[in-house]
Amino acid sequence: MNWQDATQRTVAGLNYELVDLERSGGGLLRVFIDRLPGTVYPTGQSEFVTVDDCEAVTRQLQYVLEVEQCDYARLEVSSPGLDRPLKREADYARFVGSAIALTLRLPLAGRKKFEGVLVARDGGWRLEMAAAALGKDGKGAKGQAARALDFVLNEVREAHLVPVVDFKGSARAKAAEAAPEQAVAAHDERVRQE
Repeated sequence: MNWQDATQRTVAGLNYELVDLERSGGGLLRVFIDRLPGTVYPTGQSEFVTVDDCEAVTRQLQYVLEVEQCDYARLEVSSPGLDRPLKREADYARFVGSAIALTLRLPLAGRKKFEGVLVARDGGWRLEMAAAALGKDGKGAKGQAARALDFVLNEVREAHLVPVVDFKGSARAKAAEAAPEQAVAAHDERVRQE
């Protein structure tokens, strides 16, 4: 069995998703894992990969790769990060409704790179783009405003999630701004009921 198959089997056996594998010069083996939605993990409840997850997979992989006599100098196991790559059909299905960036194999209207929200459609996928993401003039091919890009996976060179970072305080600030309005609305509703 080769090292890719051994790694795939081991990661799947531990109920993680194998996102990607890399083998670099100098014997470096990189393994990117993700948690499967709805799975209960002994390392705790979180939607994100933890250090404990990486440690558990590393320990098991070290054992398996030694048994399979796979030659490597260093093993790194990590999460795919906030800009997780989308490689398989299942990845696209899992992240429907998320903001993604994709690069096409061949240019469309002079562009290869697009960014928008991923939507499933019959026989393929759709990328719904905001007007600001369309280009300098906000127009697509032939001067028409383009709002969506329909594609199939074999047209995509690479795709990844667009990181969405909510710094501490920004969500709370928005909630605090909305709180007085919600309190007034709740008060008005109570007055109407009395």
